[in-house]
Formats: sequence, structure tokens, C-alpha cells
Amino acid sequence: MSLANVMTVTLRLPTRTLFEGRAQRLFATAVNGAFGMLPNHTDFVTALVPSVLILTDETGEELFFGIDEGLLVKTGHQVDIAIRRGVQGDSLDTLNDTIQTAFVEVDEEERVARSALSRLEANIVRRFGDLRKPAL
Repeated sequence: MSLANVMTVTLRLPTRTLFEGRAQRLFATAVNGAFGMLPNHTDFVTALVPSVLILTDETGEELFFGIDEGLLVKTGHQVDIAIRRGVQGDSLDTLNDTIQTAFVEVDEEERVARSALSRLEANIVRRFGDLRKPAL
């Protein structure tokens, strides 16, 4: 096994890739607590909880991501992270505002979609009920 100074990290959302690049370090929070990872860390899989994910890129700059639940898989020097929702913030200070704006907007869209689906289901049930009524 060769020792490396960086690892390749891919952070994926259901619809797009949020981040893909090389990192010196990664800090995340799993179900059983927070952990740090360096490029030569042992391979493993863990479930992530809603938290802040911090990556230190090749130049030493820290990148901050607000993430929802997800899954992290490390194999060799490759780290793949799949999350339901996530946003990148400019700094740790502004990340909370970015998360609130992005996640509240998504929650509102999900609420509207669920409401429309409920109305559609109710309409289908009503139409089936009309089919069962005897004709006069």
C-alpha cells in the first residue's frame, strides 16, 4: 500500500455533484460521533447525520458543507459521499444562513408537492367511488 498526501473526494446529491476534488483532510459526523480522516485512513463505510462536513483541499483551504443524512464510503484514496441534501458555505459563520435558506426552500417545495399528490389521490378515490354507484 502506498502512502498518499491527498485523497479524491466526491460529494454527490441525488441530482448533481456538489464537490469533486482532492483533499488533505476530511471531518464529518457519523451516527456514532464525529471523526477525522486522512488520505491513508483505513477503508470503511459509515452513515452520516445532518451536520457540517469540512474538507481541507490541496492548498490547505477549508471548505464547509452543510449536509443532510448520507453515506460515506472510503476505498483506497477515494472517498465517495452520497447525501440527500447539501450546500456549500463560504465560511463556518455564514453556513447556517445558507443552510436555512436552501433547506427551507426545499422543504416548502416538498410540502407543495405532497399537497398536490394528496389532492390527486383524493380525486382518484372519489372517481372510483362514482364508478361503484348504481346508475339511476
